[in-house]
Amino acid sequence: MHPNHNYQLTLKWTGNKGKGTESYRSYDRNHDILIDNKVIIKGSADPTFHGDKSAHNPEDLLLASLSACHMMSYLHVCVKNGIVVTDYIDNATGIMKVNDDGSGQFIEVTLHPIVTITDEKFLAKANELHFEANKLCFIANSVNFPVKHIAESKI
Repeated sequence: MHPNHNYQLTLKWTGNKGKGTESYRSYDRNHDILIDNKVIIKGSADPTFHGDKSAHNPEDLLLASLSACHMMSYLHVCVKNGIVVTDYIDNATGIMKVNDDGSGQFIEVTLHPIVTITDEKFLAKANELHFEANKLCFIANSVNFPVKHIAESKI
């Protein structure tokens, strides 16, 4: 039996411009994400939803979490399979649907990892391992939409 892992952060709204939520435009969506001993993450809403385009929004952070988790799972399975990775970059994309009632949800994320390895004989295996990594990814296992992969491996 593996122990549970617990996480904690503080989110502090910083968008009160003096009148609180008196009206829809009287406040900013800005906030700080505070995690002990880590850099403060400046957050806001997506600009479409009256947010600050220079700050991270929840949608960005969800996409980043999926991409980062997949990368870490992928590097793990590469080590287990004797594949040496020397570079990894992912240009992840996500689609969020907004419903008529104003609610919304992600309907799909596609990861586009480009992986550089040291041995040509492992190119096919390096691409296959994205499926195993996806099965291991904690974040991908926590979402209710497909996380797809269009991977490329190279020397």
